[in-house]
Amino acid sequence: MVHPLITQDHIDQYQRDGVVLIRGLFANQVEQLRAGVAVNMEDPGPYASNNDKAGESGRFFDDYCNWTRISEFKDAIETSPVAEVAADLMGSKSVQMFHDHVLVKEPGTSMATPWHQDGPYYFVEGQQTISFWSPLDEVTNAALRCVAGSHRWEKEVLPTRWVSEQDFFADDGQYMPVPDPDAEGMTVLEYPMQPGDAVAFNFKTLHGARGNTSKSRRRAFSLRLVGDDARYVERPGPTSPPYPGHEMVPGQRLRQDWFPMLLQR
Repeated sequence: MVHPLITQDHIDQYQRDGVVLIRGLFANQVEQLRAGVAVNMEDPGPYASNNDKAGESGRFFDDYCNWTRISEFKDAIETSPVAEVAADLMGSKSVQMFHDHVLVKEPGTSMATPWHQDGPYYFVEGQQTISFWSPLDEVTNAALRCVAGSHRWEKEVLPTRWVSEQDFFADDGQYMPVPDPDAEGMTVLEYPMQPGDAVAFNFKTLHGARGNTSKSRRRAFSLRLVGDDARYVERPGPTSPPYPGHEMVPGQRLRQDWFPMLLQR
């Protein structure tokens, strides 16, 4: 039996397209997550950024890896059905924490979230991976945009730094350059969303978001989880998040004292 929030159609779409919308996944945690975002912005972590870029207006705050120090995030993860839904969508018996991510675009923020895949930034590989992007405000024109089927591309997209646009790694042919999905006629899925809804997508799914030209904030909480087949992998350059001192070796499951199991069936 799958979780009541989803059906087999959700699972089929996730496996086929690498992305699916889940209505109300964090509906009961919205206020808690909003409070956590406020704490995060008042007391940013070491990876926080305002993504200041010449010629761009507004403020695009993002920060990650704060769930162990911000109790509102930890409680929301543990009290929501996100782990059960993740297991169903991935087809995994286990669900392991990877990291949280907060993204806030203030009104009038022109900077878009660049097209990218999460996977190449990470030191983890596997087919059973999942990210959840949940707005804490109603969104229409600043919602997440995902390219259907991009998780099955032969090559992954070369990771770049959002502000400087510099490549993370030297391009040795292992990765493809960042495409332009709109200009290239790719199928881009985008959904109007209410607070607590969530887009679930594979680490290898190409995604991005427009700037926030509205008069309202766009706060989003994102969560990255991994399943049975996820293993540590070395990249040809730095990873983000870096997790210094992790001491893992290629082929190892992520160490559970740093990345705890949220569910085991």
